[in-house]
Amino acid sequence: MLASPIAIAFYNVENLFDCEDSVDTLDKDFTPKGKKKWGTYRYQLKLEKIGRAIARIGELQCQLPPICIGLAEVENKKVLEDLLKSDSLQYLPYDFIHYDSPDERGIDTALLYNKDFFEVLDSKAIPVLINDANDVRDYTRDILYVKGLLEGEIVHLYVNHWPSKRSGFDETRLKRIEIATLLHKEIKELDETNAKIIIMGDFNDNPNDDSIQHHLVTKDFKNPSLDLYLNNQGASKFYGKWMLFDQIILSNAFFESKNNTLTYKESAIFNPEFLTNPRGRHKSEPFRTYSGKYYQGGYSDHFPVYILLDKKA
Repeated sequence: MLASPIAIAFYNVENLFDCEDSVDTLDKDFTPKGKKKWGTYRYQLKLEKIGRAIARIGELQCQLPPICIGLAEVENKKVLEDLLKSDSLQYLPYDFIHYDSPDERGIDTALLYNKDFFEVLDSKAIPVLINDANDVRDYTRDILYVKGLLEGEIVHLYVNHWPSKRSGFDETRLKRIEIATLLHKEIKELDETNAKIIIMGDFNDNPNDDSIQHHLVTKDFKNPSLDLYLNNQGASKFYGKWMLFDQIILSNAFFESKNNTLTYKESAIFNPEFLTNPRGRHKSEPFRTYSGKYYQGGYSDHFPVYILLDKKA
């Protein structure tokens, strides 16, 4: 049995690529001869740093690292296998769920999970079929769905990485709303009363933006990330402003104590000093691997986020 509380986390790991050039994706920058000069030393250092960060999420509140960790910006199964061999994770009973998505850059979502406490019952990749302004398909990341057994209760997890604002706010805003609608169609197909559902991801919108507040967080869900954001907390910083694109949203079942083993306790951003930039004008921001084309040697341009669940005796 698990000690209480337990952590569930999400982490955008900023371009966790191997060093090989894949013929199917636009990953040449992340090769030894590419623009990023991405070789074995930098790759191995990145693995060790991400492993260290994951192993320490929630360390002040929990006896174990997170039971489930959703990941964004992982290239393939190989990088996940290598990540689990890192010094901080190699002795922990983690496994992963991953599907290759059609994203042009080759970045995917994944779920790490502790095999001793989470039993996978089902999983699939949910295709995100959206078009750009020219009515041409936008090949973006799939949504990862995982159904599992946690402390005797069935839990449904959806790991997301929605389109960024890079190609224009108005155009991409509609895409994110469309994905929120798609996700709710999938959730309705569960046909399960009072289901325990966790929606996590990098949504490229803040908790009070339209796609999240009015389309994703329906009456059946609560978003604890909203309070964090309204208290000026963020997991990434752009143009000097804190953003909270990384969120964990829960169905109402986690907030009802009656007949529940697992109930919501707390939501937090994991931002200890070792994950922050130690110098310069970006001091105290997430310690990035790259700033533009310049190698920084950090962890990620995002902090991990996590929730705590209390467990009934």
